[in-house]
Amino acid sequence: MSSSHSLRAVKRFRLRELLSHQSLVSSSSIAADSKRPQRLAPELSQGGTLPNPFIPHKNPESGRWAPPKYSLRRQAELIKHALASGTIHLLPPGPKLSPAQLAAIASDASSATTNKPAEGRASESSSGLTDIQQAQGQGSEDAGWTGPVEWAGTVRERSVAGADIGNRLYAGKKRMFKGHKWERMRERRVIRTKILLRDMDKRVQRFKGYRTKGKPLPLARRSNVLKKTQKLPF
Repeated sequence: MSSSHSLRAVKRFRLRELLSHQSLVSSSSIAADSKRPQRLAPELSQGGTLPNPFIPHKNPESGRWAPPKYSLRRQAELIKHALASGTIHLLPPGPKLSPAQLAAIASDASSATTNKPAEGRASESSSGLTDIQQAQGQGSEDAGWTGPVEWAGTVRERSVAGADIGNRLYAGKKRMFKGHKWERMRERRVIRTKILLRDMDKRVQRFKGYRTKGKPLPLARRSNVLKKTQKLPF
């Protein structure tokens, strides 16, 4: 992945988003592979507010939510291109790139550029930021795609357990047992068996002494039952 290819991918993304919200340009001029220079309106080239294409938006009239314009896979590809070309500050924040991560990457890039010697910075003609500065210095027509843009919308950051340690699958969960069901149930079964054996003598004694003298045995011969030969006293 060359830096020039990555820079073209980021440029196509910016032009597509800027031109899609420009009423003076027809939809045919939004094609990414167009070779002719695409002119931007002055208010868009100098900066403006655009809906963030990386997050869903709610329709104020119908109340329904429209899905993001770019899928998570395309967002990840654009982030890779922006990191390779040094144009990460031109992308909007989203699920794949939170505002905190975007600010941290931008600050790291600015500190790295300031700490480099002057001759080292001059030799970096192939980097994305140098190409952008050269295009702006030459006054080309499409240099406005690098202008500041305020992306409308709030990015909801999800707190994923274990993301900081790189173990999001089993973080916050019990250890997954790999085995048969009887092996998983064995520990509880052994504990229950020990409890039953510990109180077995008391249980046997209680079972045998259940029927007392007040309760006759069901199969015993009862003496208080009248015989057939006996007669009643009246």
